[in-house]
Amino acid sequence: MSLRCPFLAGLIAFAAALGGCAPAGQRPAPVAAIPVEQRQPVTILVSIDGFRPDYLKRGVTPNLLTLAAGGVEASMRPSFPTKTFPNHWAIVTGNRPDRSGIVSNKMEDASRPDEKFTTASDDPFWWNEAEPIWVTAEKAGIRTATIFWPGSNVGWGGNKIAGSDHKIAGGIRPSDWAQFNEEIGGDQRVNAALDLLRRPADIRPRFVTIYFNAVDKAGHDSGPDALETTRAVREVDGQIGLLIAGLKTLGQPANLVILSDHGMAQKSSDRVVAMDRVADAADYRLVESGPFASLDAQPGHETALEARLLKPQPHMQCWRKGDIPARFHYGSHRRIPPYFCLADTGWMIQPTAPAKPFVGGDHGWDDRAPEMQALFIANGPAFDTRFRPPAGFTNVDVYPFLARLLGVAPAPNDGDPAALAGLARH
Repeated sequence: MSLRCPFLAGLIAFAAALGGCAPAGQRPAPVAAIPVEQRQPVTILVSIDGFRPDYLKRGVTPNLLTLAAGGVEASMRPSFPTKTFPNHWAIVTGNRPDRSGIVSNKMEDASRPDEKFTTASDDPFWWNEAEPIWVTAEKAGIRTATIFWPGSNVGWGGNKIAGSDHKIAGGIRPSDWAQFNEEIGGDQRVNAALDLLRRPADIRPRFVTIYFNAVDKAGHDSGPDALETTRAVREVDGQIGLLIAGLKTLGQPANLVILSDHGMAQKSSDRVVAMDRVADAADYRLVESGPFASLDAQPGHETALEARLLKPQPHMQCWRKGDIPARFHYGSHRRIPPYFCLADTGWMIQPTAPAKPFVGGDHGWDDRAPEMQALFIANGPAFDTRFRPPAGFTNVDVYPFLARLLGVAPAPNDGDPAALAGLARH
């Protein structure tokens, strides 16, 4: 015996639409499946500031190790000097500091004698000499987004409006960018990137950067071998895991390029060169000090300074800027002071002898020092996992490779397009 619904005739169609009882002899109309969006891969460039490649051996990085095992992993040589801003700019412009104009974390320029560059400087004047990848992409109509990256807040190619603090005339930025704030934690940074990828396709970025600084901070504060640094490594690996899980939930394929700007070496008050004991403090002006020092002679004191500074020194070497060894690719830019000293790895150059003991970590030393080497991991559908990068490949090679991934013509750069060419499947 067939069942019949006891509803009024006017409700029969409504009940059928809800999947309830249908009139005898009829089946409910099938519900049309919601089409699943076929997303194109996004390129995500991730920087883990100060992450040494050997941190992967500490047993606290399961997510990074999984990406490395399923992709390509290598040690990458940074640019000299091995400082944060010069190297982040080298990665995204393909230009070494000597050409990019970002020659250090602290700089002076004779054309602006009353200004000094610091890591908070966003005046395009300091940045305009080398084009970053997001500008290359935006010019080609590719939408980009940066969840922090040194220089990503700069209106590149523009000019600061006289008398203003941050107003810029003209210039190009990523379509989506944020002013750096260290208080925004790693989880927030990842979630911000994922939120951008939840957007409709027409306003969704095809290139994204994410920047993590916790490992570098721990390395500076406590040293590369400290438990605090290992904890920071574990923390950022968890944030990489959060990114991977979020991309999976979105059904968003991604070509991940995860790298660092430089490594980290142990420093100590027991290994300090006091500059005032090397030369007479009346003969020079110290522009920057640390793993390296840059100096300018006081007017008329050049001969006296050179007589003491340029002779052999224990634990450091000093040169006129034009005599810095060619292998550093450093010394021609106008922002590099006339004299430059480089300490042995682990030694610090300071204005005077330390007043109290200290330990910690730093970077800025020889770009070939094992402690200064940088991380490189590539994982995604665009990559040939059989590829092995050439030994000693440098971070300026990343820019032409990113341009190839995005399908854009690269701006002039120092990178070797052949270095990572075999990493791409096509």
